[in-house]
Amino acid sequence: MKIRVESVHFTADAELIEFIEKKLSKLEQFYDQILDVSVFLKLENSGQVRDKIFEARVHVPGDTLFVKEVDKTFESATDSAADTLKRQIIKHKEMQRSY
Repeated sequence: MKIRVESVHFTADAELIEFIEKKLSKLEQFYDQILDVSVFLKLENSGQVRDKIFEARVHVPGDTLFVKEVDKTFESATDSAADTLKRQIIKHKEMQRSY
């Protein structure tokens, strides 16, 4: 599984990229046919608080799973997104078995 991380309008540090790759690589435990994962990190300036936007596209055979999370830190957004992707992957895998 290939994980590609892109940060939009800022430079993400290596520690954050390593954290994201570590979290998302655990998805292979649930479905071993994941082709690749594209992650987009964005900053949203809404008044006083700068929210962090985490978007991920997971390409599996015959489908693309998508998740978008907004939170105060990229780490917490990554955690939420990984949980959501885990549920989506398990659901996708069950749908494949029913055919």
